[in-house]
Amino acid sequence: MKKGYSGGSALPADKRAQLTRGTDDALNAQARARRWTRTDRRIVQNVWWPMVSIVVALALLISAVVVAYARTGDGSSGVSGASGAGANSHISIGLQLAPTNLDIRQTSGTALDQLLIGNVYEALLTRNEDNTVSPGLAQSWEVSADRLTYTFHLNAGMTFSNGDTLDASDVVWSIRSMMEGQLQGSKGVENFASVSAPDARTVVLKLSKPYSELLWNLSGRSGLVFDEQALSGADADASGADGSGADGSGSDGSDSAYDAKTQALGSGPYVLSAYEPGVSATLTARANYWGEQALNRRAHIHTITVRYFADPQAGLNAFTSGDVQVLAPISGTLTGVIQNDARFTYKTGEGTDKYVLAFNNATGGGSEADGTAGVLKDKRVRQAIRYAIDHKAIIASRGGTDAPLGGPIPSLDPGYEDLTGLYPTDVNKARTLLAEAGYSTSHPLRLRLMYANTYPAEIGQQLRSQLARVGIDLNVQRVEFATWLSTVYKQRDFDISMVDHNESHDFAQWANPEYYYGYDNADVQKLYAQAMEAVTDSERDSLLARAACLISEDAAADWIMNYRVVTAWDKRVQGFPLTMNQVNMPLWNVTFGTESAGAAGVAGAGAASAAGFAAQGGAR
Repeated sequence: MKKGYSGGSALPADKRAQLTRGTDDALNAQARARRWTRTDRRIVQNVWWPMVSIVVALALLISAVVVAYARTGDGSSGVSGASGAGANSHISIGLQLAPTNLDIRQTSGTALDQLLIGNVYEALLTRNEDNTVSPGLAQSWEVSADRLTYTFHLNAGMTFSNGDTLDASDVVWSIRSMMEGQLQGSKGVENFASVSAPDARTVVLKLSKPYSELLWNLSGRSGLVFDEQALSGADADASGADGSGADGSGSDGSDSAYDAKTQALGSGPYVLSAYEPGVSATLTARANYWGEQALNRRAHIHTITVRYFADPQAGLNAFTSGDVQVLAPISGTLTGVIQNDARFTYKTGEGTDKYVLAFNNATGGGSEADGTAGVLKDKRVRQAIRYAIDHKAIIASRGGTDAPLGGPIPSLDPGYEDLTGLYPTDVNKARTLLAEAGYSTSHPLRLRLMYANTYPAEIGQQLRSQLARVGIDLNVQRVEFATWLSTVYKQRDFDISMVDHNESHDFAQWANPEYYYGYDNADVQKLYAQAMEAVTDSERDSLLARAACLISEDAAADWIMNYRVVTAWDKRVQGFPLTMNQVNMPLWNVTFGTESAGAAGVAGAGAASAAGFAAQGGAR
């Protein structure tokens, strides 16, 4: 039975101050490896007699029908009849970073978002490929003039894959339990006051003061809606509560055997039919998906196997041998391996990854032993480092697919403006600034660069060489990620560090002096606070842009590049998302072979979502 539509209760008044969003969680989960190795393996293609081809095709058809009849493993059994999904259609996708488990409410890391959001789980709003939002479970919404009250109108006829109805009570329960338990996504609902359901298709979320990032956050973990009946029953069972039925279900029919670490029960177009931790996950098109009519979405591929390759060479081998039909990422330096193969193509997608060369702004780094303690507090030294770095050369050495980035906001995030002109490569200016600070090539400044060995050694070598020519002796220390996490991120024992901060909308790092950068600028903090309370998006963007410019001008860090993912795919594949696909990878619009794509081109999913948004009149 569904629970009643009771009003939400506010969190205690002393709830935590606004802190950095999920990048901390992502860093603690796992660093993303970037380097790929070269291979020249090729497929050996065989030519079969036409009659043999027909026999094999018939055998595969019969096998597929038999397999499709099996249970899916999520508590439902009817996935084989998914409307629009060909009974024989199957593709495999090769990815690099695997989730440690599937508990998306308790476990951090973008690998979970990539696999599950938009496929198995759905949020109140949908995140598009251009990093904007459109309707999701909520078909429309209104925001009060003071930006304190958000009213969401849900689609009719929504269900979870186990057949349970999805209505406003599930939304209220999902948000309230997330906030009260401070689960993953809770940091995305700042200034939370209450959530309530006036009726089965209406949700009212209230804030204590405006928070301009709310709608975007509700398109991710903050807005995910779970089956209250299934999850609350599982929670009760796990805690030893009475009332289990003889069949393993709760007395109220709840799915008490549900294990969030190995299963995923959502409302999306796919069900998770198999999962082998660290190896693969299988998604099967869901029968009678509610969104086919309401959102004009349907799963074109019946079965999608996501395979994880910790070894990049193994991933590339699997792709060129035809074991996987899509591979993301592939290094720009290795595209030559496939560029002359008529079966394949590749393209670079935009993303929000920022390779940050972080300075220790809190202590200033340096060493008391040689009299350089606190040297990075001298703005001239920080500026000299930025002028000395040849970003174009570093990007070119990686295949030229990454983009230059002159500040803390990437092109897909609010407040972006091109700041690369603030510190163009200028060796002479760098030498002059260092000379003013008392250093030169004959009397070099010794600094340490520590970063995780999940990132390429070549970057450290290039930085050492580029800084040496202006009078900085850079001691490059490439360490295990656990060592970096302990020494740099937690103990703040570093001069300079480098890490890929991959999350979108993570500007809060720069307004938080307690973050490992140690950057404390009252003007930036004020602008950020004003941006978060802005009542229009344009006001927010303007304030963030001003804050970003201050940070870059102050040389609080250097931004090596905006890392961009290169995706390679079999030319028979259409509709695979290219932009931000390491975080946001909805697969419903993917087609293969003779299947007809719902929108033209490889990145059709985003276009279709945007079209649905315009048609349904959603408000931003």
